[in-house]
Amino acid sequence: MIEDTVARPPMGPPPVRSWPALDLKGTEFDPVLEELMREGPVTRIQLPHGEGWAWLVTRYEDVRAVVSDPRFSRAPVPGLSVTRLAPHFKPRPGSLAFAEPPDHNRLRRAIAPAFSLRAVERLRDRARVMLDELVDGMLRDGPPADLIGRVLGPFPTTVICELMGVPEADRERMSGWVEDILFTAKGAAATGRAKDEMYGWFEREIKARAAEPGGGEDILSLLGAAVAAGDISAEEAIGLVGPVQIGGEAVTNNCGNMLYLLLTRPRLRERLREESDVRPRALDELLRYIPHRSSVGLARIATEDVELRGVRIAAGDAVYVSYLAANRDPDVFGDPEHIDFDRSPNPHVAFGHGPHFCTGALLARMEIELLVEMFLDRLPEGTRLAVPVEDIPWRRSALIRGPEALPVTW
Repeated sequence: MIEDTVARPPMGPPPVRSWPALDLKGTEFDPVLEELMREGPVTRIQLPHGEGWAWLVTRYEDVRAVVSDPRFSRAPVPGLSVTRLAPHFKPRPGSLAFAEPPDHNRLRRAIAPAFSLRAVERLRDRARVMLDELVDGMLRDGPPADLIGRVLGPFPTTVICELMGVPEADRERMSGWVEDILFTAKGAAATGRAKDEMYGWFEREIKARAAEPGGGEDILSLLGAAVAAGDISAEEAIGLVGPVQIGGEAVTNNCGNMLYLLLTRPRLRERLREESDVRPRALDELLRYIPHRSSVGLARIATEDVELRGVRIAAGDAVYVSYLAANRDPDVFGDPEHIDFDRSPNPHVAFGHGPHFCTGALLARMEIELLVEMFLDRLPEGTRLAVPVEDIPWRRSALIRGPEALPVTW
């Protein structure tokens, strides 16, 4: 609970805990985060990169309060060497992730039509056709098959490229750039080169579309029109579009985690096969439960002294929130370690909260619905893992978690 003033003597600061980037397997909950949750609602952490330490907020109520409070701002972060998980940290002007109102609202408005309920539902039928083509090819080739390589990888890439307006000839290159940016095992040089090449491509495309705005509904056309109208700058448009493209890939890993759970917990899968009306609730519960990412995301900076749970957070301090921890808060989610498809209500924060709520939440939800529907209704009933559970490879040194491959047979 955030106090409006610091009226009473605050408690002493907790010790600083090192939080290394762990290469976790399966859907195991991060043991360091689990310890931090037990130690207190507000702790201090030091991540592998950057400088100093930061506050970590883990309780559901506090997480929602911090991300909605303008006294905690992302805007100053790009100019600071904040302790962080990522080795590279070069946000560009226009990035929604670091913009605050009113600039955040202005930038988001430029691409909002592409992510509206109407636009996403209009894309659903086309997305289902694209998915069916991938599944048809996999079934035709026969088992064994890697669900990531054959379906979960290419499908979200194709969908976000379709929404973005990336020509088919450039989609394979785009996917490669995003892969190198998200999964840093290839090294810092590869990550930096991929960012430069991807943003250079976007710069050329947006410039071309701003020169000849054609009224298209894809994101690049919307940005070109917004630049031409003077609503946003070309630099802002380029900085905005990159994270949107990268964020589209998160569906691969999120749904990979979900299908892994359904493959290793057959009773859950059978219930969803038999009771299709349960599926919407089940997706919310899986979104609550799965480990979306490694460690934490982006920091905020306190713009003034604030007291939170009796702890004094000073102006200038870096603050992180953990949505993963919030989704396991026992005060909100009874028996949080248990997957309960009948959980209701389920106010999870898997897509964030407040002004920075995920722009593409409706799109991601639609893709996940189609992918889970595919798994339950299109794959043969006997579909199972083709290797022992312990042999499933998992992403290493990655900002987001998920299986690298999901081999199945039937």
